[in-house]
Amino acid sequence: MLTILGFAMIATFLVLIMMKKMSPIAALVLIPALFCVFVGKGANLGDYVLDGVTDLAPTAAMLMFAIVYFGVMIDVGLFDPIVRGILKFCKADPMRIVVGTAVLAAIVSLDGDGSTTFMITVSAMYPLYKRLKMSLVVMTGVAAMANGVMNTLPWGGPTARAATALKLDASDIFVPMIPALLVGLLFVFVLSYVLGVRERRRLGVLTLDDVLEEEKETETVLVGSGGSGDGKVSMRKGAAAGTGGAGSGTDAPEGAEHSTNSGDDDGFQGLDPNRDTLRPKLYWFNALLTVSLLTAMIMEWLPIPVLFLIGAALALSVNFPHIPAQRARLAAHADNVLNVSGMVFAAAVFTGVLQGTGMVDHMAKWMVDVIPGSMGPHMALVTGLLSLPLTYFMSNDGFYFGVLPVLAEAGAAHGVTPLEMARASLVGQPLHMSSPLVPAVYVLVGMAKVEFGDHTKFVVKWAALTCLVILGAGMLFGII
Repeated sequence: MLTILGFAMIATFLVLIMMKKMSPIAALVLIPALFCVFVGKGANLGDYVLDGVTDLAPTAAMLMFAIVYFGVMIDVGLFDPIVRGILKFCKADPMRIVVGTAVLAAIVSLDGDGSTTFMITVSAMYPLYKRLKMSLVVMTGVAAMANGVMNTLPWGGPTARAATALKLDASDIFVPMIPALLVGLLFVFVLSYVLGVRERRRLGVLTLDDVLEEEKETETVLVGSGGSGDGKVSMRKGAAAGTGGAGSGTDAPEGAEHSTNSGDDDGFQGLDPNRDTLRPKLYWFNALLTVSLLTAMIMEWLPIPVLFLIGAALALSVNFPHIPAQRARLAAHADNVLNVSGMVFAAAVFTGVLQGTGMVDHMAKWMVDVIPGSMGPHMALVTGLLSLPLTYFMSNDGFYFGVLPVLAEAGAAHGVTPLEMARASLVGQPLHMSSPLVPAVYVLVGMAKVEFGDHTKFVVKWAALTCLVILGAGMLFGII
């Protein structure tokens, strides 16, 4: 019964947010509360929620102060050279912009933290997507998949969990997996190219100057016609008639209609070379502070929430020594902080009920029990396939510490080594990074101003395909 209710709760949540019948925060809170009553444990709801909040409180604190820290770094111009470099490479070509998004996300993912990766990637790329009216779900999907592949780094979390759960050395798991993971990363780049070509066909190729000039013409026409929009606005260079606007062409990707420029142009001012928050004289201090912070994260000198708390305090104090200026910077980023931290605490209700009622344990046991005995010698393949839905529907901790040991024991009875099982368990990470139970994904969609349901509808099929490519490469190379 708990198994059925667990799957029903997850399915209800996903359907409602993808159909936009409820906001993610409301769905994360109300649906598990309702199912907790169905299970007959409504009286324990408070305990489950508090347990979930307690578990996720450090993550919420980390995200809050990380957003403030990187927000300040963006304000003072630390990432402006990255943005200028990407602009130079991309040349306002949608294909290059999408590929550049994947490359940037993969590079930044080397720090091992998904939230940091998404904050830097979105901050650098959002202005381009917004100004050129590109699909923002393409940006979030590509960034999530690139980060998902890189999340398998030993310091990223899943590999360390697998090593701990099966009492193995993390390097023994990860190093042989490198060829398969490289194939997966290459597939993400190829997929980015394909998605970029689709965007190019929809929007055409132009330069940033063309866009700025077009917007001036648009403003002139609208002013001259009293805002009636009588069709005198010039078309994009290279774009076919009828495909000039996002969401208007037949080749527009899913979610494109939710990612167009609505006229507010928010985010583009981050590229303003004359903004009053720039601190060019403190550039190298800020760069050194950021490198030191990332190094401390990788070396685990202090807990990550503590590092970002200290980093945010230092960044604010040095760059904006006057209290009114500090308040202004905090207010400027309050929207992102509130949205993301609110989503994390709402997710705590979902995870708290799943774990507290025992649903997640029954779901995992059921999936293990339904595996036919004839599949025993192929348990590594089975584990790789199961890692897709299981790491999407439950936390990494639940999968690696609760499910993987059971699967590994079943595999050992048929001669499958724990190392093979551990490597296979990493396959689902590109899909896992878009799970509603991963706090970092709310940073991604929140900063990109994309509906979580739109992101989910777009990314799930591509992320699952990426996982299968990695699994296939692992088997081809004899790793799994």
